[in-house]
Amino acid sequence: MRKLLEFLVRKMHWVLFIVLEIISLVIVYTNNSYQRNVIFSSANVVVGRFSNIAGGVMSYMNLREANRQLLDRNGLLEQRVLELQDRLNNIVADTSTFKGFVPDSLPRPDYAFTVAHVVSKSVNRTSNYITVDKGRLDGIAPDMGVVSEYGIVGIVLVVSDHYSVILPVLNPKFRLSCKVNNSQYFGSLVWYGRDQRYANLEQLPRHVKFYRNDVIVTSGYSAIFPAGIIVGYVEAYQHQHDDNFFSLKVRLTTDFTRLQNVLIIKNFHQQERQNIEKEAVKNDQ
Repeated sequence: MRKLLEFLVRKMHWVLFIVLEIISLVIVYTNNSYQRNVIFSSANVVVGRFSNIAGGVMSYMNLREANRQLLDRNGLLEQRVLELQDRLNNIVADTSTFKGFVPDSLPRPDYAFTVAHVVSKSVNRTSNYITVDKGRLDGIAPDMGVVSEYGIVGIVLVVSDHYSVILPVLNPKFRLSCKVNNSQYFGSLVWYGRDQRYANLEQLPRHVKFYRNDVIVTSGYSAIFPAGIIVGYVEAYQHQHDDNFFSLKVRLTTDFTRLQNVLIIKNFHQQERQNIEKEAVKNDQ
């Protein structure tokens, strides 16, 4: 306390100056409407700028949570779309067989989605991999399909309790049955390690008609992915070696360099389908 008093005594002239300045400003503000308006307007500008800065900081801090909520919502919407598509297909099939009959009960959805965050990835190597923060304890298993909000990502390769490694499109080991949208002809999607933006759709019959920017989607012939998930767009084409098939250059819709979140697809009938297909191959041997 004594030191504080000594300090105030030493700086008395500055304290007196500040007090007189405050009194002067109060008198000017009270007795002059013009100066009062100027001070009031300036204060509003300063407060407004600080509010904008504070609001921007808070919005940025909330982006992660908002993005997570959007992804969760997107996963639910994807599931609803597939569910509605299955219902529509069942209704069309039933009404085409039995005119005027619509079934009262409809099957449950075949697919569910789990949102996962990318924790590590590679995109510039010959063989690339992606690691996400969901694993066995979250219901993830090998051979589950993985998509983003923009299109195909890859297939779950291995899992631990809390993490999964994905075999992405950007890996020469990846293969996926795809087709030109609104066509029944399909080929195999592969990546040759040249450019992370493009893959190739091989073994497409020569008589199939297509155009540049046609949409490439999953065929549904795999138990991993539902039909109709977007893969990319036709960029160019060339004949393969035997000249009976086309090889389409596909511009991928998923930007792997900016990939942060994915949706892992669980097919409730995948294991049943794979088992019966293996049984059929075994019986054929």
